[in-house]
Amino acid sequence: MRYLLTIAALGLASAGIGFAQQDTVSLPPIVVYSTTVANQSPAGAFTMPVSALRFEPLVDLESRNIAEAQGDVTIQGDIFENTGLEIGALSLFDPQTGHYLEELPVAPAMMTPPEVVTGAEHALTSMNSTVGALSYDWRPIRNTGMASASAGNGGLNTEEVYQGYASGQSGSAGGLAADVDWDHSEATGLIPWGDHDFNRVDGRLQLSGTDSQTDLFAGYQKKFFGWPNLYTPFDSDESENLETVLLDLNHRVNLGGGDFVELGAFWRRNKDDYAFNRFAPLGVTHPYQHTTWLEGGAVDGRETLGSFVLNYHAEATSDSLKSTSLIFGNFHTRELEKVALIPQESWGASGGAVTLKAGATFDGSNREGSATSPVVELDRTWNSAGLQRIFGSFAETTEVPSYTALNSSSTAGLFLGNPNLGREYSRSLEAGVAGEEGGWKGQVDLFYRDDTDLVDWTYTQGVFGRQANPVDLKTGGVEAVVRHSWSDCTVVLGFTALAKTFKYLGPTEQASFYALNYARDRLTAAFIVRLTESLEFHWDNELRNQEPDLLRTSGGNQAYHTSVGLVFRPSGWKGLELNAQVDNLTNSAYQTIPGVPASPRQYSFGIAKAW
Repeated sequence: MRYLLTIAALGLASAGIGFAQQDTVSLPPIVVYSTTVANQSPAGAFTMPVSALRFEPLVDLESRNIAEAQGDVTIQGDIFENTGLEIGALSLFDPQTGHYLEELPVAPAMMTPPEVVTGAEHALTSMNSTVGALSYDWRPIRNTGMASASAGNGGLNTEEVYQGYASGQSGSAGGLAADVDWDHSEATGLIPWGDHDFNRVDGRLQLSGTDSQTDLFAGYQKKFFGWPNLYTPFDSDESENLETVLLDLNHRVNLGGGDFVELGAFWRRNKDDYAFNRFAPLGVTHPYQHTTWLEGGAVDGRETLGSFVLNYHAEATSDSLKSTSLIFGNFHTRELEKVALIPQESWGASGGAVTLKAGATFDGSNREGSATSPVVELDRTWNSAGLQRIFGSFAETTEVPSYTALNSSSTAGLFLGNPNLGREYSRSLEAGVAGEEGGWKGQVDLFYRDDTDLVDWTYTQGVFGRQANPVDLKTGGVEAVVRHSWSDCTVVLGFTALAKTFKYLGPTEQASFYALNYARDRLTAAFIVRLTESLEFHWDNELRNQEPDLLRTSGGNQAYHTSVGLVFRPSGWKGLELNAQVDNLTNSAYQTIPGVPASPRQYSFGIAKAW
């Protein structure tokens, strides 16, 4: 629901290490997808969970076509394979490739804004990711509904419908509730053969009480999109046809005093039909067809035991692969397990508290062995304005490679794999400070990470096919996010700086598609200006200085991206909204992934109604 899902309730609950996550905004029909961006929805498609990450200060998004077609999520300079995703108690990922991490058939209106977790929190709660994760919770259902439609250049048209029903009085939480969602988007495209056709349908049953919430979810999403040089730099008109099904059951009980227990189980199927040349004769057109199945369960919780608190997490998944081309590895099924036990002790201190967390995690697999990793975090908090928190942490995390890296042929084809790739390790140090001064709230974090046996996709000079190779990588950086709200304006500013050193462990490599494709400096700025009681101006900005890459053929290494929107809610027409938005206003040709053409300027005009 395009602009009805606006930042009218924009709060500090910044996704991520920047700020602590706040409670769900409960002002129906207003829904907030992100607390740090101005334009909650894209101009070029219906809204997906990835949409609100386009200008997120703590996430760098690398897209093919539009972000809703495919968006690679990176955190603190990692690559798409190292990022995790959590919904409730569960870790979700795609065992074929991290490119499909964001293939979630879930309406953003059903989930809370994402929190970006890193360091000790990530080590505790996320499985099979090494740097950070996007963490969502299921949103309480209210008696509210929304519908929207929009049209734009490139033959664009989108339709979105959401309806929630709750048995509690006046739509308040409690008792039995349900919500459903249907969405469609299609376009002929902004460049030749850059078309798309997206569809999603999903629904949820919810049973909630005073201190508990149970959610049963089912969703289906089908996406077709084309793009020249989608994955390869050979001037071919490529296409993807993706079909994702997700079933999820989650139950959470709040035990008081911050204690809780949360359990979940899920089943996910993802079909991928990739065509290097979408116009090749039948029988040659689709040599890359893959289907993965992933299922699992988890328990997550916090319990006070006498003088100390125990944080715990246990999770197990199994996956399987069926493919026409990923057939050269040593296996096509796998089981993964994780157990985390992290006790904590707190002591009262002047105006606040000191808390020490120290424990370990165990990651197991029936294919790549196991690993035990330490986790330590120390923080000092204050209860008043000004300086509010100082913290430091050390965490080791680990993951196993994807099937595309393990099972692609190592001698021929567009993507060369390596069946001997093993478990990847990451050791990270973080330190940060958070506070409030003069109405400005924010946090600054420093981090240093040592990755060993990280799986990257590389190429040699003059040979542009991708090959999976291990690399030892050291990354240092700083992140900062600050915000301020006045009566007629809200501003959120973000800054990231990164530096890397590396040593590839395979054949001598000249360049990297992913690990060395990062922003040396990145600045984001989001503005919401309330021009009148009925009219708002939304403005997102990103300025970046990118590490040079030999494959980047246009746009240079410095880029400016901006998205602007106008939202008009006429007085006397309750729930009605007219909107206009332009993404990539400057029509920047900068390639977020080297060699992949940028998505041109996209504009749309829409109407929406809430009830």
